[in-house]
Amino acid sequence: MTGLISEPLVKHFNMDKDDRKRSKNLGKSFMCRLQCMFSRSSAPESRLSLEDTQQWSQSLERLLESKYGLATFRTFLKSEFSDENIEFWLTCEDYKKIKSSFRMTSKAKKIYEQFVKAESPKEINIDYHTREQIKRNVKSPTIQCFDEAQKIVYGLMERDSYPRFLRSEMYRTLLDSLAADASRG
Repeated sequence: MTGLISEPLVKHFNMDKDDRKRSKNLGKSFMCRLQCMFSRSSAPESRLSLEDTQQWSQSLERLLESKYGLATFRTFLKSEFSDENIEFWLTCEDYKKIKSSFRMTSKAKKIYEQFVKAESPKEINIDYHTREQIKRNVKSPTIQCFDEAQKIVYGLMERDSYPRFLRSEMYRTLLDSLAADASRG
């Protein structure tokens, strides 16, 4: 009987270990790409600096304002298979820039189908009331039709994903690497 119990636990432990290795390797791979893209070969003003990277820890807003911060955060979320919130938030930011009512209607329906509708491919975690309100809004969309859901999703990222990112191996490795580069001059 104990053999039956311990085998799944060992298997589960190995899966967790594999997940950690995969996440660590993804972080290292991403670090290599970042360093190649934004260090020595780049113009000084476009390089990723230690100071900029440290500022990401001040707020989620600071992180998302940085093109490198946003890219790093998205990669982190993808590594955790939880990128639907940032994808929704970014899609809504793009949606707000639409001027044509035809394009707005088309895009609103796509956003609803992809992120808001129950059982959608990248369903976001919002309450029933907000989901139903968006369902009604999409019938005659405005620039603000996703605002409430966007606020909820931003709050979720701020309270959950963002603190995990700051504690992640990926972010810590990036800081350490940039600090080492800075100390070498």
